[in-house]
Amino acid sequence: MAQTAEAAVRHPIGTRTFLLATLVSILWGGNLVSIRAGVDSVPPLWSAFWRMAVGVTVVTTWAFTRGVPIRPAPGEWKVLFYLGVLFTTQIALLNSASAMTSPSYGVVILNSYAVFANIVGHFWRGPHLEDRLSPTRILGLGIAITGLIVLTMGQAPRNLAPRPLLGNLLMMLSAFLLGFRQVYTRWLVQNVDPVRTVVWQMAWSVPLFLLIAALSEPMVYGRVTWQAVAAISYQGFVVAGICFIIWAELLKRHSAGTLSMFAFLVPFAGIALSGWIFGEPLTQGLLVGGSLALLGVYIVTR
Repeated sequence: MAQTAEAAVRHPIGTRTFLLATLVSILWGGNLVSIRAGVDSVPPLWSAFWRMAVGVTVVTTWAFTRGVPIRPAPGEWKVLFYLGVLFTTQIALLNSASAMTSPSYGVVILNSYAVFANIVGHFWRGPHLEDRLSPTRILGLGIAITGLIVLTMGQAPRNLAPRPLLGNLLMMLSAFLLGFRQVYTRWLVQNVDPVRTVVWQMAWSVPLFLLIAALSEPMVYGRVTWQAVAAISYQGFVVAGICFIIWAELLKRHSAGTLSMFAFLVPFAGIALSGWIFGEPLTQGLLVGGSLALLGVYIVTR
């Protein structure tokens, strides 16, 4: 049985997998674009609440149809709650930052989370599941961090980035928490079913977002347009639901390392979609900072 599972994981990339992985990367690239489209009429934290309410419904339904048990074991409740708090904080920063900076800057900064995952993984206590930092990785981290600094100081069009510096800083903090969450989740799934980690990080985030949004954002929405409704539906049903399901199915046949190369399509897709939908130009800061950040991430992850 173990040999069969290993053989499945090592299955070569075929046309079907290539197309599905490319499609998921493009859809993920549109996540920040959709968030930016919706936050003008639905506040960021309320937007996150509705997104997670839809997303957890989709993935829970999928888990039930596949017969995957989602009820945590007695010793799993606490660690899954910590994951939910971490996930909620990271998404709250992501949505808040998306209301302040442009989608192109945001998608490149956020998808540099591998930089922070490598740093956190190097110092992670307990069973060491991540690679230690080598001189080559340190070089890549230095290049990527230089790119992130350039991106943070970059200036996007005012109509898309009303508070670019603060937005970029919050997006970088979200990227750090995303990298930390990757390391924590990898440690967690050694003993907890991966599907339960996804279901419960969303499940815990729903009441947490409801509480935080009710306390921090007024229950007064702007004119809720069909674009805002479509954006939130996209984030919940497509990004948090369908993309996860497709990726989970691909991981049954291919290793995570093999599929990780498709992650480099996400920022390019986000930049292209932002240019198409919002007419966002390619500024010098975005080109220079983005190139350095992606080059550094490539050196670190290759």
